[in-house]
Amino acid sequence: MQVWQGLPAERAMNGCNLALGNFDGVHRGHQHLIGSVVQKSRSGGGEGVVITFVPHPARVLEGSPPGLLTTTKRKIELIGQLGIDHLFLLPFTPSLAALEPEAFVREILWAHFHPSLVAVGFNFTFGHRGAGTPALLRRLGEELGFKVEVMGPVTLRGLTVSSTAIRNALENGDIGLARDLLGYWPVLAGRVVAGDQRGRQLGFPTANLAVPPELKLPAYGVYACLASFRGRKWQAVVNIGRRPTFGSALPATIEAHLLDFSGNLYDEEMELEFRAFLRQERKFASPGELKAQMEADREQARNILGGHRFSILEQRDRQA
Repeated sequence: MQVWQGLPAERAMNGCNLALGNFDGVHRGHQHLIGSVVQKSRSGGGEGVVITFVPHPARVLEGSPPGLLTTTKRKIELIGQLGIDHLFLLPFTPSLAALEPEAFVREILWAHFHPSLVAVGFNFTFGHRGAGTPALLRRLGEELGFKVEVMGPVTLRGLTVSSTAIRNALENGDIGLARDLLGYWPVLAGRVVAGDQRGRQLGFPTANLAVPPELKLPAYGVYACLASFRGRKWQAVVNIGRRPTFGSALPATIEAHLLDFSGNLYDEEMELEFRAFLRQERKFASPGELKAQMEADREQARNILGGHRFSILEQRDRQA
């Protein structure tokens, strides 16, 4: 997959099949939409193209995104796994936001891509104040000469798959539901930074993960996770929260205790794959009581994660 920053030359993608959207999380609904474009490209000709926006439109329109499910880097990786030919990261600027819907179609989609097909989700809006609808896109497609495919909702466990539904699941610590809606286990990735060493003093050294502030965090609490770095996966117990046992005004942190690991992790890039919610964060009467609970958390995580301790390449081999 080729990744492009900004627009191509006019009609450079002539005759392409194009998926348009924000695609935060690249969840099952997005996968269905993009997968349809890939299938049409392979069966009927024309390259498969995805257009998405950077930064998320909410950052420009509202000042902050709603708690993103993926970084741009992660979004690129997930879209690349779907078999698309080209991904265009379109800068979402105030001038782009001010374009009327018809001007967006004519001056952006038609002038630069000249698509044969444009696919969007049923609730996709575009143009100034989101006034553009799939119905308007269909009318303009008939006029200009491209087909429009509007994907209906994908439902699972009685819910419409959406980025909002996934955020709600994460807010409730419902990792299983988030996983079902995403189509993969929820992930946080960042760099290991120095902490206050409280975990080490209790016999549970932790890696403090700094993640981009715009990302949506799961509910405060303790989780069973798989931590990935240096090409390997390790079982981990992860605490997200403010560590109330040690005070009421501490900043929120993401602390990962890796089972059966010793070594220096500072400045490592680490990825946490969330597998299960263990318990809510709470204040303990003493550090000793907290330590006893952490030991129980570690054993519960070990039971949930099983004997998972092998490299990513070995994991792929086993899945194959």
